[in-house]
Amino acid sequence: MALYKLEDFDPQYRNSFEGQDIKGLGVYTERTDEKIGTVHDVLVDDEGHFRYLVVDLGFWIFGKKVLLPIGRSRIDYNNDRVYAIGLTREQAENLPEFNERLATDYDYEERVRGVYRRPEYRTPPVEASGNVESPTPLDSTGVATTATATTTPTYTPDTYRYEQEPELFGLNEPDHQTLRLYEERLIANKHRRKVGEVAVGKHVETQTARVAVPVEREHVVIERVTPEDAGRTVSSREADFHEGEVARMEIHEETPEVRKEAFVREEVRVKKVVEQDTVETQDTVRREELDVNAPNLPIEER
Repeated sequence: MALYKLEDFDPQYRNSFEGQDIKGLGVYTERTDEKIGTVHDVLVDDEGHFRYLVVDLGFWIFGKKVLLPIGRSRIDYNNDRVYAIGLTREQAENLPEFNERLATDYDYEERVRGVYRRPEYRTPPVEASGNVESPTPLDSTGVATTATATTTPTYTPDTYRYEQEPELFGLNEPDHQTLRLYEERLIANKHRRKVGEVAVGKHVETQTARVAVPVEREHVVIERVTPEDAGRTVSSREADFHEGEVARMEIHEETPEVRKEAFVREEVRVKKVVEQDTVETQDTVRREELDVNAPNLPIEER
């Protein structure tokens, strides 16, 4: 149950109060009409419901702020006052201090609510037809109970709801004298969804590569020529006849030798580029206007 300052939740909240601002109103005790402090801020829940008034006791205790549940207040715009129901100046002094720099969590709220659940902090009896009605008995958690009740409700951060304690958070319309005029507004929001996926990988392709390698091959050429002194008579010593004489000559040739080497051909870099765009949408909203039915009666609107 997150709580927000009124202006953080709705910067235009003054439009809903026709220019009136609850901040700065004096806070007074209901019975003795004694000033306790001023409304410093308002805390609202996720749905914008008023839950606490932040009361600055700086009027007589410098710098201390306390929380007043909205159900324990009566707002009188005609006199620019807020009356704290069932709260005295001394009791306000003993309330847990509210620190704006710290989070208002469930444990802190329970400390505050626990104080208001005490008998001395409860709403005083209501007078009706000259009789004094006794308040409905409350259990240790501040919830209305009866003599036949056999179980005591217990709250946890997951199960607690403000509606469970109307004495603290219920708006008493006769006390507040407020007619709420509602209007609808378009709240723009956006959510992120996956529209696809780009997979960048690699695979191996094969092809036939050709390379030309020059090679040399040797072969023997046998030439028969007629010497210039052909027909000349030679002596028996010069004419040396030997059978089986052989002349040898080695023959070589080159054969291609091809091997493969891998090298970097190119780099591929993958990145995302965010494009900004504005999408306009429209819908029909409703607004309540005030109808005053008072024929021939003097009515003044402020």
